[in-house]
Amino acid sequence: MVTIKDVAREAGVSVASVSRALNGHRGVTPETVERIREIATRLRYVPHVAARSLITRRTHTIGALLPDLHGEFFSELIRGLDQAARARGLHLLVSSSHDSIEEAATALRAMQGRVDGLVILSPRVDAPFLRANLPETTPAVLLNSAVRSPAYDVLNVDNYGGAYAMMRHLLREVGHAHVAFVSGPAANFDARERERGYRAAMTHYAPGVACDVVPGEFTEESGYAAATTLLGRPDRPRAVFAANDMMAVGCLYAFKEAGLRVPEDIALAGFDDIPIARYLTPPLTTVRVRIADLGRSALERLAERLDATDGSPNVADTLGCEVVVRGTCGAELTNASPA
Repeated sequence: MVTIKDVAREAGVSVASVSRALNGHRGVTPETVERIREIATRLRYVPHVAARSLITRRTHTIGALLPDLHGEFFSELIRGLDQAARARGLHLLVSSSHDSIEEAATALRAMQGRVDGLVILSPRVDAPFLRANLPETTPAVLLNSAVRSPAYDVLNVDNYGGAYAMMRHLLREVGHAHVAFVSGPAANFDARERERGYRAAMTHYAPGVACDVVPGEFTEESGYAAATTLLGRPDRPRAVFAANDMMAVGCLYAFKEAGLRVPEDIALAGFDDIPIARYLTPPLTTVRVRIADLGRSALERLAERLDATDGSPNVADTLGCEVVVRGTCGAELTNASPA
């Protein structure tokens, strides 16, 4: 069996340097890290995880608790988490709560002792739940969470600002007078913030026009159902803003099924900028969330917390997002109109 000493001897470095290189720690030049990893791969060196854990009291594994594993948003988020974990020599253990508070508690208990820290994205998780189900010694980074506690790092997307910016684009820059909003799940923090941004922009840019909110569930099916409801009205809206791209995909299908042209007959916008958004026909105008970067940032924040020895306080940060104008919102039609 190849040992870490064999790798060190082949690379001409110390055992400590091999350990730092393979575990993603600082103190080794990038060139040396690359050489050590190449030699470890060639010699088929596999670290003895159990022995290493006994020495370091670390599993070198990060847990990720997500509400679901289906859909492009979560696949992009996991991709970002995994890339950052691999860069630091860490493993990733992913579990889903299936949007259930009971399953979230079960998943957290199952990962205790198996991970060094957790990235948690769950709309149903609040501070009392975390205190009851997460040991104080286990660091955690919360994603898109309303929790404000000095015990946890929090990394949120600017859902309110992104929705407000999209509505400003649709109302002021494109000129749509009636914009309906397909909301997300009522208990979801992202959904609430996006709806809050929609309502604030309507108040500011369309005073006197009533908000028009149709419920959705962040799924293609709920987007299709919401669009069908809107199309059944005598006062069909001129534009629809879906609170995520998956619902926008469902809306687009319903509009085309009804024989409507997008954006000529009805405009559409989404939120998230999932990879498929740019490949729809027409391409989807949306609010870009750099989803993989969100995962990378969360993992790196957690890894820094694990390595920290100064007891620095936990912080809450917000990641910005931006409006991406494509073919569904009607901006090109507005620009092509005579002055």
